[in-house]
Amino acid sequence: MKIVVDAMGGDGAPAVIIEGVIAAAKEYGVEILLAGDEHQIKKELKKYRNVQNLPIEIIHSEEVITMNDSPVDAVRLKQNSSIVKGIKLVAEGIAEGFFSAGNSGAINATALITLKRIEGVSRPAIATVFPTLLNPCVLIDIGANVDSKPKNLLQFAIMGAVYYKNLFRVEKPKIGLLSIGEEPSKGNELTLATYKLISKSGLNFFGNIEGRDIPYGKVDVVVCDGFTGNIVLKLSEGISGFLVQLIKNEMKKNPLRIMTAAFILKSVFKHIKKKIDYDEYGGAPLMGVNGVCIIGHGSSNAKAIKNGIRVCIESVKNNVIGNIKNEIAKINYLTNGGNGNGN
Repeated sequence: MKIVVDAMGGDGAPAVIIEGVIAAAKEYGVEILLAGDEHQIKKELKKYRNVQNLPIEIIHSEEVITMNDSPVDAVRLKQNSSIVKGIKLVAEGIAEGFFSAGNSGAINATALITLKRIEGVSRPAIATVFPTLLNPCVLIDIGANVDSKPKNLLQFAIMGAVYYKNLFRVEKPKIGLLSIGEEPSKGNELTLATYKLISKSGLNFFGNIEGRDIPYGKVDVVVCDGFTGNIVLKLSEGISGFLVQLIKNEMKKNPLRIMTAAFILKSVFKHIKKKIDYDEYGGAPLMGVNGVCIIGHGSSNAKAIKNGIRVCIESVKNNVIGNIKNEIAKINYLTNGGNGNGN
């Protein structure tokens, strides 16, 4: 198996990316194609011992798509960038999956142009694993689409269910539609119409859930439009950082008492940190395109990069793309009177 990794994407690129790639190559044993500036990559690789025999190949790319670049312009004008060249390798069948912590808009645009949409999928969506008090849930969409239609959200639910099933081996994941109230009559035009569609789809539909329900693990898959999902994600990241800083501030006020308590509860804190640590999950799949494409957080560290590559490998092994194709075709057939057209 070959996985392409964008060496130039992310705040710490290429150093952090290469550190994560080396760890992944050692642990997972797959061949990794590093797309990026060859000179910079070789310079970073020289900092490590005994990497010559690792299954790592450099794919030279002269251009870099930055976080500030317009996605559409970048894809059009920077054909020799690590993102464009990397995704093309997947489209050409040279590699089985692509990972990048770079410009998510450019990744989305390139994947749409190069990999194309899965037949029957109206719009791709980005899914992420979200920690809860019970098992993690999948939140979809977190930003691929600012505006969505009910049929888009139905397809997000299908893709989210497939992803959750492959991650956690749950046969019929419980689907929740994010709204402003649990009652079917609560919501806006989008959620009201989506509720009716998902109800008739045959999916394991729990119904509406509110934002406060997400951390308690009420459902396995939370479905929403990308605008709402991105706000939920960023708010949760902000609250997590706020709570950590709040604890640190309180520790400074009474360090002896707090340090004593921290020592006693060390194993508890370690377990909590692992449960809410984004780095454990590594990346968010772009679902609905005809190839495995995993997007990492721009601030990803080496651990997150390694785990993002793991998510990529698992998605290939579990045939996530094939499973999405089957489920989309099945439900499009049922919901369109047997003509199978979901566009």
